Amino acid sequence: MKEIVIISGKGGTGKTSVTAALACVSRSRIMADCDVDAADLHLILQPRILSREDFYGGVKAVIDPAACVNCGQCGVICRFGAISHPNGNYEVDPLDCEGCGYCQQICPAGAISLPQQKVGQCYISDTRLDCRLVHAKLDIGADNSGKLVAKVKRDARQTAEDGQLDWVLVDGSPGIGCPVISSLSGADFVILVTEPSLSGLHDLERVWSLTRNFGIPGGCVINKADLNPGVSALIGGFLARENIALIDHIPYDEDFTRAMTQGISLVEYDPQKWQPRFARIWSHITKELT
Repeated sequence: MKEIVIISGKGGTGKTSVTAALACVSRSRIMADCDVDAADLHLILQPRILSREDFYGGVKAVIDPAACVNCGQCGVICRFGAISHPNGNYEVDPLDCEGCGYCQQICPAGAISLPQQKVGQCYISDTRLDCRLVHAKLDIGADNSGKLVAKVKRDARQTAEDGQLDWVLVDGSPGIGCPVISSLSGADFVILVTEPSLSGLHDLERVWSLTRNFGIPGGCVINKADLNPGVSALIGGFLARENIALIDHIPYDEDFTRAMTQGISLVEYDPQKWQPRFARIWSHITKELT
């Protein structure tokens, strides 16, 4: 079993469109949506949920008003300003609390606890493309999205192993933060989706610097490549210097938007145009892994 992660240095490059198209042309695969902060792969795959599980990660301070002696020490030492005294009782604002636990340590009355927090839900679903999708939803204002991504990846790999499937295709998060680091962990190959703008090139360089630290081989798809041939050439030079395979350069096409608004993949929107292209991309990727 091989795990392929599709990421981008910035949002809006067409990463999810590429992932959904690869889901159509590949076989024997499990899909995983690790963009838990703003998941959208489900909009195309239209999952039918088979199982769901609450996910707990991190802690938040809670003050028991019956045990609190109103000494105020917790409010003084909280560097995040999460503890207030609005109605004669000390209270913790869960959105401001970072769960460091210092207030619990200094409370003379033992009135502060640090319960585990529910931060989201994980799902395993069937999809209309005849593949399983492992996905998740981070609760509003919740932290620890990196841990939730790790949970999604574990479940996806286990589902693939149980079904004796060959591939796990992961739609990762944009950027270089904790969810991306978690998405990359354990991957066999990384597909970098970029666009020919100076910000696109800069963010490609940053995300590849992160990927390189994991020692994971990678390839790149330049989307909207004809919009700025000069920057596309700069991206090509960067790929050559870093020994990153240029998998494809896709011209600007409003089919990306049209397909997304209809909730279908590019391959389904116009099979004659996109099926051969993404079949070639998939063939290129699988050859890189053999």
